[in-house]
Amino acid sequence: MSTLRVTAERLTIHEHPNADALELAQVGLYRAVVAKGAFRTGDLAVYIPEQAVLPAALIEELGLTGRLAGSGADRVRAVRLRGELSQGIVCRPGALAGTDLVAAAETGLDFAELLGVTKWTPPIPTAMSGEVEHAPDLLPWVDIENLKRFPGVFEPGEPVVVTEKLHGSCCLLTFHADTGRVQVSSKGIGAQGLALKEDGRNLYWRAVRAHGVPQVAARLAERLGASRVGVFGEVFGSGVQDLGYGAAGAGELPGYAAFDVCALIDGQSRWLDAAELLAGELPLAPRLWSGPYDAGKVLELAEGRETVSGRALHIREGVVVRPAVERYSPVLGGRAIAKVVSGAYLTRKGGTEFE
Repeated sequence: MSTLRVTAERLTIHEHPNADALELAQVGLYRAVVAKGAFRTGDLAVYIPEQAVLPAALIEELGLTGRLAGSGADRVRAVRLRGELSQGIVCRPGALAGTDLVAAAETGLDFAELLGVTKWTPPIPTAMSGEVEHAPDLLPWVDIENLKRFPGVFEPGEPVVVTEKLHGSCCLLTFHADTGRVQVSSKGIGAQGLALKEDGRNLYWRAVRAHGVPQVAARLAERLGASRVGVFGEVFGSGVQDLGYGAAGAGELPGYAAFDVCALIDGQSRWLDAAELLAGELPLAPRLWSGPYDAGKVLELAEGRETVSGRALHIREGVVVRPAVERYSPVLGGRAIAKVVSGAYLTRKGGTEFE
């Protein structure tokens, strides 16, 4: 899940093709439906992204009572309004009256705490939870930001690789070369510095054991001369999330696809090319395209049908974009990597979002 930030943004206003009383306010590459005439191109307003949970007073002020998602009708999610995808909320909350939005936009000031906006945390089903232990040396996964919010991450024409984003649950495995110890965790639990104790009933442990991920990580550590190796993959299938890719999931052999590798070499963490290192060793997240970066091409690739099963069984969740050569991003203040989630995925009915 992306980082939650509620910020002041300069808008570009577009005509809504199917509604005379509505317009589209663009923030980055996101577009949110707004009332016609509420904003002009160049105006500054506050942008509240998807997966934000709003307090009751703000919901009432914005006229959204009973119209948001979740059991409390308080979570922002993507919707289609008169046929157009609307992602996030563009507004000027009363609590910010008198605030210098120009200065706030220039400094990237985050209004989330002031407005009482929090980040939605997905539930963790029993099969994905378990007894945990302190794991300060676990190699963690990172939150991937949405390209629509940060369109400047990649330069036009920069060589990039686009892989399919799978709808499952992120599985972290860390192999310690000095002791042979294996730690397994989920993204959410791992972010707390915790690992799951081995349990044959746990989804992640069943997946890594069934696919031989610890043995692959051990071979990588020896090959790279690494003291620690992290292999990151998606566990998926029936019973894991609502999109199953034809895999058993809850059965003896959950679906698994590796998408990243991190190695600690001479005390330095290095992100490495998973496709290059793991080809023939583990199932991999499908590579959809590689070539010069073009935002329109990436947005197009985010839509369509999944390619994991080879049978196009259901919609695609989206894509992940990486530079062909790993690098730092000054836009993100960290690793250059971003995602785009498909509109069909965001607006599907009865979807699950377990972590």
